[in-house]
Amino acid sequence: MIAEQDIQFPPQRVLMGPGPSDVAPRVLRALAAPTLGHLDPCYLRIMDQTRDLLRKVFQTNNEMTLAISGTGSAGMEACVCNLIEPGDEMIVCVAGVFGGRMKDVAQRYGATVHTIEVPWGTHVEPEKIADMLKAHPKTKVVGLVHAETSTGMHQPMEEVSQIVQAHGALLLVDAVTSLGGVPLPVDQWKIDACYSGTQKCLSCPPGLAPVTFSSRALEAMDKRKTKVTSWYLDMSMLRNYWGSDRAYHHTAPINMTYALREALQIVMEEGLAKRIVRHTKHHRMLRAGLEAMGIRYIPSHSLTTLNAIHVPEGVDDAKVRRRLLEEYGIEIGAGLGPFKGKAWRIGLMGESSSRRHVTLVLAALESILQTEGYSLEPGAALSAAAAAEKEADLAAVG
Repeated sequence: MIAEQDIQFPPQRVLMGPGPSDVAPRVLRALAAPTLGHLDPCYLRIMDQTRDLLRKVFQTNNEMTLAISGTGSAGMEACVCNLIEPGDEMIVCVAGVFGGRMKDVAQRYGATVHTIEVPWGTHVEPEKIADMLKAHPKTKVVGLVHAETSTGMHQPMEEVSQIVQAHGALLLVDAVTSLGGVPLPVDQWKIDACYSGTQKCLSCPPGLAPVTFSSRALEAMDKRKTKVTSWYLDMSMLRNYWGSDRAYHHTAPINMTYALREALQIVMEEGLAKRIVRHTKHHRMLRAGLEAMGIRYIPSHSLTTLNAIHVPEGVDDAKVRRRLLEEYGIEIGAGLGPFKGKAWRIGLMGESSSRRHVTLVLAALESILQTEGYSLEPGAALSAAAAAEKEADLAAVG
């Protein structure tokens, strides 16, 4: 039962699900700053600062880099609807929920979609993309998910990027669960359109979708023969609001922009490279602890930011998650699709990627599993995590 006071005053949780992640106090303070008008000179300056910071985190010089008013799904839709016209051919790689969502959106905007589908938990081999491009030489856009939130799969990108560029197609990438936590050099990989969300590795509340478009993507937009079907997400108008013209388009979420700017400043203060190392270290600690409990990972290439694991045989998935939340205040995610009831998804993103988070969830999970009759060696998980931490620290010094 949810107490009335919890509805009036939401409780403090330890957010270790697939998102959102914990939010730093200074980001929450930024949210509470006075609201300005969306064309106020001060706010326009804040928009400019936010764009500059986004370019640094995306590792790009793309002029068209901004935050869409909406969640990561709005970012996906903005990328698709601006690059696709009815009848255009698009290849979409599907390895989980969010590849499937990209396919659905592309079809809704009139694309002829050619799908590469692989089993959930696996990644797409570059050769399959090369073969599909040969079979469909008129392909305009190739879309794939860099970090598949539904399975914890990390899609290797460099070879895929080279193949798509050699063909002359545009590369569209979902980086919702990787931006700010996993290497994502947009310019180096020649990504033409990339979108993310604020609530994952950036540790900002949900509500904005960082996007970036290459000059090739802008050229394709400028050559459109038809209007973008979505008025709200039409980049030809949004770029005039975020650009020097400042042409009114919509009332931006002012305070969310404050929060995003603050979250991005935190990323820059830590240093992007150091931040990625931190996520890797805590993933290795968590993995060592889980495997010491006999718990297996699902994906062939695991994300460091989202850990998808098999629910141990004979263990009640929902009951364990409920006990984690009620007894320890820890949120982890359930499985989706074919993994429903069979998987847990543990996020280590942004503020939620720390030694405290790793040791807390391992200790809580060990305690609960023991009382649920699951056989394990008490203390083994934390010992394994400590050993992995020591190894990572020694490697960093070396």
